[in-house]
Amino acid sequence: MQAKEDSKSLKRYTIVTAMDNEAGVLSQLAHLFSRKGYNIETIAAGWTVDQNVTRFTIEIYSDDERVQLLCSQLRKLVPIHYVEILDPAKSVRRELMLVRVHAADRAARNEIIQICNIFRGSVVDITPDSITVSVTGDDQKTGAFEDLLKEFGIIDLARTGIVAIERGEM
Repeated sequence: MQAKEDSKSLKRYTIVTAMDNEAGVLSQLAHLFSRKGYNIETIAAGWTVDQNVTRFTIEIYSDDERVQLLCSQLRKLVPIHYVEILDPAKSVRRELMLVRVHAADRAARNEIIQICNIFRGSVVDITPDSITVSVTGDDQKTGAFEDLLKEFGIIDLARTGIVAIERGEM
């Protein structure tokens, strides 16, 4: 598969699928994506209303034809409940990001806290030398937050990957 920068026909797709919550389902998903030549950009998984069912939100770059073929293949997996491609205009997308940043003095901590407040983030840990903050939002928000914190020196960063859900009926 070509890199996403190499082809203008490739775009980001968010695929949502629900599978039985049992050993090996993630392996089945990963194997299918690998066999078809896809790199999973982000993947997030967790229980649904039914704790016996796991919902996966997977983001890939593809073209329309190949993503439809991939979804057809996903629907053939035995423990599958459903497969959907979410329309970005009709869905809500969020990601949680935790960032530990150098903050050796009070001025740096205060500035980081102000940035965090502007982004509606939270301070989740503070030490004499660092501060850990969290923010939830779409790609643009988490990316902008990360960019602003780079000047302080990011020590560590963890992202959940995108979770998405269709909007309610309008």
